[in-house]
Amino acid sequence: MSEPVSLAELPQLADITAPIEPLPVDAAVAVGSRSLDGAVAAALAEAPAPSHPVAGDRRERSSRPAPDPHLSTVYRPSAHFDLAATVSVFSRGGDGPCFRRDSTGFWLTMRTPHGAATLWLRQRRGDGLGGEIDARAWGPGREWTIARVPHLLGAHDDWSALDVSRSPLLSEVLHRNPGIRLAAGGLVFEMLVPAIIEQKVTVVEAWGAWRRLVRRHGEAAPGPAPEGMFVAPDAEAWRFIPSWEWHAAGVDPRRSQTVVRASRVAEAIDRSADVDAGEAGRRLQSLPGIGVWTSAEVTLRAHGDPDAVSVGDYHLAATVGTALTGSAVDDDGMLELLAPWAGQRQRVLRLIERSGIRKPRRGPRITIQDHRRH
Repeated sequence: MSEPVSLAELPQLADITAPIEPLPVDAAVAVGSRSLDGAVAAALAEAPAPSHPVAGDRRERSSRPAPDPHLSTVYRPSAHFDLAATVSVFSRGGDGPCFRRDSTGFWLTMRTPHGAATLWLRQRRGDGLGGEIDARAWGPGREWTIARVPHLLGAHDDWSALDVSRSPLLSEVLHRNPGIRLAAGGLVFEMLVPAIIEQKVTVVEAWGAWRRLVRRHGEAAPGPAPEGMFVAPDAEAWRFIPSWEWHAAGVDPRRSQTVVRASRVAEAIDRSADVDAGEAGRRLQSLPGIGVWTSAEVTLRAHGDPDAVSVGDYHLAATVGTALTGSAVDDDGMLELLAPWAGQRQRVLRLIERSGIRKPRRGPRITIQDHRRH
């Protein structure tokens, strides 16, 4: 982790002025509305146009639900594409408040520069190798969200230069999973907060705290999102969460203060989506409490960083060593093993993850700390 600096010493963040430009969508965007039904699947179907009400029937008209406007598009990847493998990086526990998978598809919530949004995604077969991805978005940020669907789903991500021929394991995994892409959410601050909460604790602790804080201080997801989905708080809301709320969620003062400090420069942090992942990581690490592990966890999700490595992770080095050599290694050993793939190390890590290989279950486990007792 870099040496702490004061917020006053961050001109590189404060000087970022370029706005986030939405990427073009490769299919026409359609505006529509729908009526809510008891089932989510039915809610996704277009509602028929209402018949004209009888003159004077004001009670019937006033009792109808308000139209629920949305935007929709169809994204057609130009190569093999695996939606589940691509968007799983946004899952924090699978059933969290901001990501959900159900029988209809995948649901994500996000706080865009224009407000809250819910995004629904479904993959179906089409003429191309990657099939077709139906996308629909609700909420004030729906236009921004729909415009960024190709980028979110890794349209920028090119694996053609990745050579894993020296590793039979990686070659086999890549052959079986040609549709993996590195997603790029683009919302840097929104990716940063949960990464801070996950610092040096178990995923059980981190995801529990994330769920509690988002459901208590966020807002209900717009549109027909599954029950229990929320949009994460904005920077101001994070900044004014009282200390006892952090304490009740099991987040210690070090992590909560890091979130609060970051929230004060959230706009500048979000503008770092416009620079390359390496530069964004350096800027993030200039903030107190944010080191190599945290910045990598952010850039791999916000930028689709092909070289991100979460050095310092409790499990990662041992898993990489086990997959590539049969024996666990430390962080230095992991970096040495990944060196031949410099510039594409995150892609190699994704292949190792898809292999299903995990580090041997030996040695001490991380103790779950109950910070509420301190």
